[in-house]
Amino acid sequence: MRGSIRSGVNLLEVEFDSALEVAEAERDRLGRRPEVYPHPFAMIRKSACNFGWDWGPDIVTAGIWRPIALESWSGTRIDAVRVSARADRTATVSVDLEGDGEFTVSLAGRIVSGRGSVEIAVPEAELWWPRSHGAQPLFEVVVETDGDSLTQRVGFRSVTIDSTDGAFGVRVNGEPVYIRGANWIPDDPFPSNMNRGRYATRITDATEANINLLRVWGGGIYESDDFYAECDERGVLVWQDFLFACAAYPEEQPLWGEVTAEVEDAIDRLASHPSLVVWNGANENFWEYVDFGWAEELGDLTWGEGYYLSLLPGLVARLDPDRPYVPNSPFSWDASHDPNDPSDALVHIWDVWNEVDYTAYAAYSPRFVSEFGFQGPPAWSTLTRAVRDEPLAPDGPELMVHQKAKDGQAKLLRGLAPHLPQPRDFVDWHWATQLNQARAMRFGIHHFRSLAPFNQGTIMWQLNDCWPVVSWSAVDGDGIRKPLWYAMRAAYADRIAIIVGDEVVVINDAPELLDTQMQIGDESVRVRVPARSAVRLPAPAGALVVRGTGVEGDIRLAGEPAEVGLNWPAYQAMAAATPSGYAVTVTAFALTIDLCLLADRLDEAAQVDRGMVSLTPGESITFAVTTEAALDLEALIGIPILRSANDLFR
Repeated sequence: MRGSIRSGVNLLEVEFDSALEVAEAERDRLGRRPEVYPHPFAMIRKSACNFGWDWGPDIVTAGIWRPIALESWSGTRIDAVRVSARADRTATVSVDLEGDGEFTVSLAGRIVSGRGSVEIAVPEAELWWPRSHGAQPLFEVVVETDGDSLTQRVGFRSVTIDSTDGAFGVRVNGEPVYIRGANWIPDDPFPSNMNRGRYATRITDATEANINLLRVWGGGIYESDDFYAECDERGVLVWQDFLFACAAYPEEQPLWGEVTAEVEDAIDRLASHPSLVVWNGANENFWEYVDFGWAEELGDLTWGEGYYLSLLPGLVARLDPDRPYVPNSPFSWDASHDPNDPSDALVHIWDVWNEVDYTAYAAYSPRFVSEFGFQGPPAWSTLTRAVRDEPLAPDGPELMVHQKAKDGQAKLLRGLAPHLPQPRDFVDWHWATQLNQARAMRFGIHHFRSLAPFNQGTIMWQLNDCWPVVSWSAVDGDGIRKPLWYAMRAAYADRIAIIVGDEVVVINDAPELLDTQMQIGDESVRVRVPARSAVRLPAPAGALVVRGTGVEGDIRLAGEPAEVGLNWPAYQAMAAATPSGYAVTVTAFALTIDLCLLADRLDEAAQVDRGMVSLTPGESITFAVTTEAALDLEALIGIPILRSANDLFR
């Protein structure tokens, strides 16, 4: 409050009420509204998943978790700086001031003064591009007044969304970008635990899996500046949800005013980041209003529509006019369509996992999939650190605490049954369900990518976890990459061949021509694919192996492994020490499907360079294990460390 600071020592006291009690009181005052979990998280402006989610603990925190201070100043104070640096090499620098002075902007050797906003042209500026499309040059912007200064880094680029005929196509600098994305949740239940190094590690998990976009999901938080700075530097696009998810949100005061202040602050803080390419109003609230019976349940109660269709787009238009806004995910451009219509803009696919087998992905022809996922357990070392059931069992009481999804363990087994043998013990259950998660997501990504350019992107659910849990993540709560991560890295490769029915779709999402020799079954074929395009080649019926130099290959069996069986034993393996750890070489004498080396069972800090590798007879592969620990060579080449789909048939 202005005028409260005195000369000398000042004391700032902050008293916290219980967030849960306040939310419950607001529910009683405003009327109960639909939400997906028991706590009335929509009644207070706090991270929704803090109240518990189907992958996260119920830990309703309290406290100050970002810097806070009493400020005094003389002269003119800088309240906010928003820079829109565009592909035409011009930048609009908008500065909100407190005081009567002007500001001075320095950008790329140009110095301009003014109030409100100024325009600066930098005709020699190189453009900022997403990863695999170009470099990420960043320019320092320094804003100064007679009593204050602020420095940001910006990149020159423009973003649009192509909505032609129901499309949802991201364009950066006018160039289409096929989105290979992942949803991001808070990486820790206690956000004050996060730091730049941890963000950097997790974003490396994304880039090394060929991900080019992270969606910051609306049930979480606006991440710290470190997150967005890392994405700016790495060329990782950011889709930012405003913080509304899976609930009907009241529009009455004080919430309307709190949302306004919150969103203004978020836009002021994030608008200058070139990685940020789209604002999204909310997660699943249009869909749930239309298809989940909200309209009947709510009657005349407000539910958030005023935020998504009026307040939020108005604030974006005023404060960040050069960046696209979409009201919800999922969402259809045509208001007469169901919000989750796959043929129009954004779709979430959750009948797979909840109700039907993962092969049902093949029945979809979506324009853009912004959520789809399949569960699997965390790494063995992560699970056994947190769960101490004796004996370990899928329905063990401690393990069930770490399975938050409704009927989750039964869904894992139902999803497994058509594809792989039923596990004989807990060790096999752990491997088989991890493997099935990876195979399910690989199947989905392959199918959706094969539909390009009709389909223009996927955002898998989810990259990361915030604690040890059975979930949809590719990287578990201890930061260990699950088999899904390796499958995703291959499925999101720049260049990939995908077997779809009677065709092989060869995709070249790289800036250069692909000119290579490919083996499609018994036939050797020269394949030329222009940059950012695909070709379709005829494929023989039945079992098929596709290989190519510089191209991620594919294998189709004559049926599901559970139907046709797999040979066991199928390979020979040997291990040897190296300066950085160990090398494990596997040579197949029978078709070997989805090899993984689960080195965390020997050393939780060990890292393995590859996984989910399939070999035809005579082929070899070497796994590089990086570790400082002394590992048993025999253990490295045996079950349960070296696993494959084949050994489930032993």
